[in-house]
Amino acid sequence: MKKISFVIPCYRSEKTLPGVVAEIEEKMKTYEGCEYDIFLVNDCSPDGTLEVIRKLCREHENIRGIDFARNFGQHSALMAGLRHSEGDYVVCLDDDGQTPADEVDKLLGKLEEGYDAVYAKYDHKQHSLFRNFGSKLNERMTRIMLGKPKELYVSSYFAVKRFVAEDMVRYENSYPYVIGLVLRSTRNIANVSVNHREREVGTSGYTLKKLISLWFNGFTAFSVKPLRIATGIGAFSAVAGFFYGIYTIVKRLLNPDVPMGFSSTMAAIVFFGGMIMLMLGLIGEYIGRIYISLNNSPQYVIREKINF
Repeated sequence: MKKISFVIPCYRSEKTLPGVVAEIEEKMKTYEGCEYDIFLVNDCSPDGTLEVIRKLCREHENIRGIDFARNFGQHSALMAGLRHSEGDYVVCLDDDGQTPADEVDKLLGKLEEGYDAVYAKYDHKQHSLFRNFGSKLNERMTRIMLGKPKELYVSSYFAVKRFVAEDMVRYENSYPYVIGLVLRSTRNIANVSVNHREREVGTSGYTLKKLISLWFNGFTAFSVKPLRIATGIGAFSAVAGFFYGIYTIVKRLLNPDVPMGFSSTMAAIVFFGGMIMLMLGLIGEYIGRIYISLNNSPQYVIREKINF
């Protein structure tokens, strides 16, 4: 068996993280002679997560800790872990215990079969209605914008081969989106079914604002389809406005007594004005992200490395 690296982004997980690490260790005992290491990336968690990471690093020589200077988000934490990992296989999972570390053999088995990446698939997700809705929306948007195969299910629990991880970390811009990076590297991807546990402690760190920001990261960094959709809507609106103008002229010629409609004129102005502002905002989003990337805004800033 080849060396395996585990990458775990950590945020508000002081109570769950030791259990996740213990579960990984217990599972890896079944792989005799297999080397593995664990990278715990603290995304500037406001609780005692960093102290838990320090303690785990003191107790285990194969656990490494990375502490961010401020909160950069889950995907930046994944990139930091991937960049420091050395395993032939890299497994990424959550810190809350909902992703079953004791079923990692299913993911590794698929990699051994020849797949380049493997995503865990949940038959019954134990998330809130808001998170489930966000996941479904993200799945639909990823399929449309990034060309994700319809049958492929993506989640935060996945494993990739070394060459995929190395290609992913070549991306150094400010807005990483891990799903887009995997799809950019390979399409030889499989799914395996695993159980999804209920959250025992705390709540999800993803808010509506963070989810929307994450979607924008993916779609503006890896696809120009939003701009093409905007172009299509603009063209449709222009054609609709042209034919409406012809309709108004013909109606006036056939019936000179028809009063010119102030309400319809204002409705058209408001509609087309709103569409123009929407398209300009989308273009501005792209330009702003290009500007930030040209200024070398970092994906993350590491305050401290522990047990390296």
